[in-house]
Amino acid sequence: MEQGNPRKVIIIGSGPAGLTAAVYTARASLEPLMIEGEPSSTSDQPGGQLMLTTEVENFPGFPDGIMGPELMERMRAQAERFGTEIITEKVSRVELGQRPFQVWIGDPTTPEPTHTAESIIIATGAKSLMLGIEGESRLLGHGVSTCATCDGFFFRDQHIVVVGGGDSAAEEALFLTKFATTVTVVHRREELRASKIMQDRLFNNEKVRFAWNSTVDQLVGTDRLEGVRLRNLQTDEVTDLDATGLFVAIGHRPSTDLFTGQLDLEDSGYLITHDGSLTSVDGVFACGDVQDHTYRQAITAAGSGCMAAIDAERWLESQH
Repeated sequence: MEQGNPRKVIIIGSGPAGLTAAVYTARASLEPLMIEGEPSSTSDQPGGQLMLTTEVENFPGFPDGIMGPELMERMRAQAERFGTEIITEKVSRVELGQRPFQVWIGDPTTPEPTHTAESIIIATGAKSLMLGIEGESRLLGHGVSTCATCDGFFFRDQHIVVVGGGDSAAEEALFLTKFATTVTVVHRREELRASKIMQDRLFNNEKVRFAWNSTVDQLVGTDRLEGVRLRNLQTDEVTDLDATGLFVAIGHRPSTDLFTGQLDLEDSGYLITHDGSLTSVDGVFACGDVQDHTYRQAITAAGSGCMAAIDAERWLESQH
């Protein structure tokens, strides 16, 4: 149990947003504590989704690209260099209805919190919803992706499959037609959920094919994706499709369970921010994919982490 005065700032979560917030708050002599999460196979692990990414070519300053885990390790080292204390644990409970704010690690039912803070920066990110089929995790970054903007360039002149039927899937598929030979959209139903304008763009693009009433049943390939096996949900017919890229676009789930009932959330679960990174509770700030369902890029997450740090610094100054 931590003793003494409250921390000036605690950052919950890591990734580009949390680590950038750590660099800025540390350089402002706020002595931040970052609770980065626990290692796992999901995107809420330390370093966020970039830990599950292979090469990153669109982060400014790296003309030859950089591996996702290496980029996160560099950002982590930078945060530590300026004095950020990093704990590799998972926050189990927060209380934001009183000051100082209270944060628990481990057993959430203990009377006393593990840490207290004058301000909180939330950077818990969002998880890409996955298909849950065998080999999906193994091939993530080796033909399987959840971000066309991040990885589409690597699939030039290849056959690509996009799974999903909403606007996100339509946007991913259309973006991928810039690179791919063909893009096959696989959808569980016989009509898309995407807006009419997005549907029209798909239907009018000669590179786009459709597999209606179908799911991806199996992935083919050991070290890299070589193909997918589709199952028709009406006829149970199985079809093998040659493809070297599979983009899963069935949605994202922000990691906001800790804050339900304490902070204002959108119906989709994302934290609502205003005037930069401010949340509905004074002194609590949010950055990165936990509050961004539009861009979801490493560079925009880093930018919002900078915003949250500056907002927190200015707010803390106003309190004294």
